[in-house]
Amino acid sequence: MPTASPAARPAVYPAPAKVNLTLHVLGRRADGYHLLDSLIVFAGVGDLLEVEADPDLRLEPAGPKAEAMGEAQDNLVLRAARLLIETCQPDTRALLRLDKRLPVAAGLGGGSADAAAALIALDRLWGCGLDGEALQALGAALGADVPVCLFGRPAWVGGIGEEIASADPLPPAWFVLVNPGVALSTASVFRARSGGFSQPLRWQSPPADAIELAARLAAGRNDLEPPACALEPAIPAVLEALGASDGCLLARMSGSGATCFGLYGEEATARAAAGKLQDARPDWWVHAAPMLTDPIEGR
Repeated sequence: MPTASPAARPAVYPAPAKVNLTLHVLGRRADGYHLLDSLIVFAGVGDLLEVEADPDLRLEPAGPKAEAMGEAQDNLVLRAARLLIETCQPDTRALLRLDKRLPVAAGLGGGSADAAAALIALDRLWGCGLDGEALQALGAALGADVPVCLFGRPAWVGGIGEEIASADPLPPAWFVLVNPGVALSTASVFRARSGGFSQPLRWQSPPADAIELAARLAAGRNDLEPPACALEPAIPAVLEALGASDGCLLARMSGSGATCFGLYGEEATARAAAGKLQDARPDWWVHAAPMLTDPIEGR
């Protein structure tokens, strides 16, 4: 459950980074939406959303990445709040303080994670009493990644994001997440994609450890990685640096980029790799974090 003290401080909800371990483009619908198959997990780093009752609906961005958010009124957190207001018509409104720590337009689903946290937080604050299915429907109206962020644990995701199946259990593992300081729009990456379509990658039995997980993931790919690399030459440099780091089991781009991840079996190995990468490239955003294998707190 979120941390809360009724008399002292507002509730705080985590909005962790979403990481696409695989991302296969299976086809394209007549309406232009792409059909995807992805193994999605969450990392132990992300934004934080603080909520409390207020006469007005307000968003106060803060944190190291707040300036990159753009116009606050267009933020997915406020869009989620307005959608919930239309749905359950609460008597009050809310002050939302968003501690923005993740890079923006980075392939980590930061905006979607923020929106999911807002839906959960405000449903509880306003006593809407919506069940998981109703929240999922609202999330889907906000963006393709919001439903899995509401789900909040490792998942196989299909369709345009609405088909979600648990991928538990996964073995303990660590990430080093690296963003070279560039933003990529998902639409531009999809437009740059060429060639045919892929097949889904699924498995029935869980991998025994991080080494086996990496081996299974190596049988798949991120189909958006080649077009993203063509659009942004910093991405291949990040992948090369991660792949060359000690103990890296797999290096791959997440989502539509430009953030890439290295997969490691041990915390110490990941933290050492992150430290060396940050020393070598202080202009990059680098963060070591565990892969979350349990449901996100409060989900």
